Amino acid sequence: MKLTEIKEKMGSLERVLEQDVARNNSTRQQSWKADPEGDQVDFAPEPEDEKNLEPTPLATADAVYDDDADDDLADLGFAMGRMRLSDRIGGFFRPKMVEEMSVSLNDDGSDNRPQSHKSLSPEAHHPQYVTSPQYNKFLAPGPTYIAPSSSFFFSSGQSSASLIDYLPSRFIANRLLGQYWLAVHPICRLVHRPSFQRRYDAFWADIELGVEPTGSLQAVVFAALFSGVVSMSDNAVLMAFGTSKKDLVENFQMGTETALGRANVIRTTKVETLQALVMYMIPLCRGEISRSHSALVGTALRIAECMGLHRDGTEYGFGPVEIHVRRLIWYHICFLDIRTCEAQGPRPHIRSDEFDTQFPLNVDEEELEALDPPTMSAPRWTDMTLTLIRMEANEMCRVVWVDRLKLEKRKISLTAVLGKIENFRKTMKDKYLQFINDNIPVQHLGRQICEIITLRMHIMVLHRYHNSVSFQIPDRLRQIIISSGTEIMERAITIETSPALSPWAWYSSAIQQYHSALLLLMEIFAFPNRKEADRIWRCLDYVFEIPANIPKDQRGRWVMTEVRDKMGIYIASRKVMAPSSMLERIGSQSTHSGSTTSVSPPISVGKVRHGNGDFAYGQPPGTTAQHTQVHENFRPGAPAFSSSAPPAAMPVSDPPIQGDKTIDIDWHEWDKLFPPDSNPNCLA
Repeated sequence: MKLTEIKEKMGSLERVLEQDVARNNSTRQQSWKADPEGDQVDFAPEPEDEKNLEPTPLATADAVYDDDADDDLADLGFAMGRMRLSDRIGGFFRPKMVEEMSVSLNDDGSDNRPQSHKSLSPEAHHPQYVTSPQYNKFLAPGPTYIAPSSSFFFSSGQSSASLIDYLPSRFIANRLLGQYWLAVHPICRLVHRPSFQRRYDAFWADIELGVEPTGSLQAVVFAALFSGVVSMSDNAVLMAFGTSKKDLVENFQMGTETALGRANVIRTTKVETLQALVMYMIPLCRGEISRSHSALVGTALRIAECMGLHRDGTEYGFGPVEIHVRRLIWYHICFLDIRTCEAQGPRPHIRSDEFDTQFPLNVDEEELEALDPPTMSAPRWTDMTLTLIRMEANEMCRVVWVDRLKLEKRKISLTAVLGKIENFRKTMKDKYLQFINDNIPVQHLGRQICEIITLRMHIMVLHRYHNSVSFQIPDRLRQIIISSGTEIMERAITIETSPALSPWAWYSSAIQQYHSALLLLMEIFAFPNRKEADRIWRCLDYVFEIPANIPKDQRGRWVMTEVRDKMGIYIASRKVMAPSSMLERIGSQSTHSGSTTSVSPPISVGKVRHGNGDFAYGQPPGTTAQHTQVHENFRPGAPAFSSSAPPAAMPVSDPPIQGDKTIDIDWHEWDKLFPPDSNPNCLA
């Protein structure tokens, strides 16, 4: 009897233990709470080597302006050579960018110009210089800027304008459609070419019969012709059509907007109408993007979601072509979402966990109309490969956007984010780049675009640590920024200057905007003896269009001064406001460092603090004028530089400063991501 009771109690105890384990597992799963970005967060203890990690407080996602701002001023920023800058750089709002650059420019230790040159410099006569009429031209929109119109959103659909008012002859239309297939379709694929060609022929068949085509068909045809015109050069348009490109662009833009209004785009349920709207935004959303572009993209996104494009077409029984087109439209809206938030902020609206639309298949377009259409992607270069490279890389950028916020909240480590990026780069190489034949221009273009976007992810993550107020960035982190930024610019210049890639150069400013040039400018200005200096200056000469009469030893100061002064005018005109938390943080850093600089607020940019409290300029990080011995405190047990570097050019690190903090990295994981042999730590 007692034995039976003991067995029953043991069984009861086992059941209680099983229930406790189940409850503990449930509690542990609930501790992985969903964060605002839609991902799960592990509240495990923070690694010891990342507790001091902190980005610069001088960049924030949200922008605020005074009510007295000049709304008549275009919100495009200002032109500096081929680059356009605004108060938002790299996707972050930088209200104190002028002060950041002034710290380096106003330091006598870094200014080796003759006194006569200093007295004639722009900063010496700043008020008169910046108010001159010729100086304010930089605020005007550039030649590629196309402003959207809101008239077709608010029209009743009964426009008095006729299709004939904007329609060219079929000969001209055929010529423009041919240009669309050559220069637009490969890089911005939004139609299924065989089925669209049939729709285009049906459009002209209706015209010849005197029947007005449907509004959606009118809109998509005009949108294609509009993109074709924009992709042509001024001389090509003049030679082909005997008129200016400006007039032709205005004609087809108005024609597209009129057709969209007739198609009732704001309340449409037709995929073809939405397709036309997104095609209309291809030439608009490139290098110069205003808030009107951002609002237009937001409208397109809401229309697309109301039509269910964020759900994959396979769930609704659509055919292969319809599924393909819906995916093309959705992922181009995803691209526009990222592009407009980079330019105007504050953050992407589309969240990865809120849609399940799949990427298009990597197949040729004709295969989708076969009797047995493919259901799997082909392991080769196809019509869709370049488009898929852009789509997948853009979605990885969305992941990086979210991870940047997690870095600030210490929900993820820097090593983990960089690991994601490197794994993605390897995946893209194995998945697509291995099939590229660089002798074929469009495939060579695919390689350039893939490398630009994936390398730009390094800059997206690391640039906020480059000029951190509190921390000295480790040299190997700095090297990643420099090497990736330089390669981005070189590949971007290749797209714009290579004759083989000239058909697609018109769209290069949508892929990158040369913002990494500003980062490298500040780096090379502070540390001119970089081993990459010649490569960097070749890129900077092209990007900033530096006049040939500027002495080589003064180019950096000239560009920095131009950027600083133009930025100051733009920020003053826009009535930019910095958050009080940023001002308080800057003030606390000033008190901590004991800086006596006359520039307010003092910001640590392009300078290195030595053990005696002084700051040195124009030297690699960690070098001083007094000594060149090597300290390896920034990475214990690892060589700091290549043994072949000359002693005078070797980067060294000062002894640790009391109260100073340094960014710590898990160097064991780092070496797995960036092998020292392939990315040597030699900054001199």
